[in-house]
Amino acid sequence: MPLPHAAPGESHPYLRAASAGLRRHTTTSRNAGGAADRAHLDLLHAHLIACHHLVDQLDTATRPSSPAGGRHLATVRTRLWQAAAAVHDAFHTLPLTDRAGTREVCDPPARLVGGPPFVTICQRHQAAVHTVRRTTTSAEIDAPIHGHTTTCTR
Repeated sequence: MPLPHAAPGESHPYLRAASAGLRRHTTTSRNAGGAADRAHLDLLHAHLIACHHLVDQLDTATRPSSPAGGRHLATVRTRLWQAAAAVHDAFHTLPLTDRAGTREVCDPPARLVGGPPFVTICQRHQAAVHTVRRTTTSAEIDAPIHGHTTTCTR
């Protein structure tokens, strides 16, 4: 797969491309209107889990040389998990019909080789649970989000 167009010396072209894709999607979704559907939440969940894994790797690499920075990244990792869990819960509260309400989106497993679409989000969520259990306590996951604790200087 070719690298996305990147400026010379740029070290994270895929991350920049993913961010640009999200900005573009936000702009076009706002104009399109309508509520979220299961497919939308499934893709959002996949993105959040990918971000969770990235931040986990960054935390592991950063913590030895910068413990304070590692703690902040650990907080980010926990918040990403909370967001992914909320999207997963929202996915399961949405109806199984498309936006027009005319047909079931999740066909019976006999008609789909990989099973119903919601199996993918649940498998992804359960796979991510192993990372969460390795790095986060239940108290940290259930802790409310507090305000920013550092001072940003320019």
